[in-house]
Amino acid sequence: QVQLVESGGGLVQAGGSLRLSCAASGSIFSINAMGWYRQAPGKQRELVAVITSGGSTNYADSVKGRFTISRDNAKNTVYLQMNSLKPEDTAVYYCNFRITITGVTRGYWGQGTQVTVSS
Repeated sequence: QVQLVESGGGLVQAGGSLRLSCAASGSIFSINAMGWYRQAPGKQRELVAVITSGGSTNYADSVKGRFTISRDNAKNTVYLQMNSLKPEDTAVYYCNFRITITGVTRGYWGQGTQVTVSS
């Protein structure tokens, strides 16, 4: 069984920074892409950033230049450094890992962590 545990959310003023972490545990053969998504009240969940096993990254236009995704493969952990935060970044942030177990690859979600940016 795989479990993803997120940490690092909270309340911050506009212009501030937060760093989110998401660590996977369990019987993991390999982790492919790792990503961060967010969902604001009344809106659909959207992709924020993704990083492949090879280290390639992709970002939503709204966060480019402000957010940085990184991964530590030895720790099965992905990070999201969020700088210059804006009130519109307020949302629940979820990590998602594409994990292969016994030859089967599927996505796993974290429990979500609240990020609130005050103006």
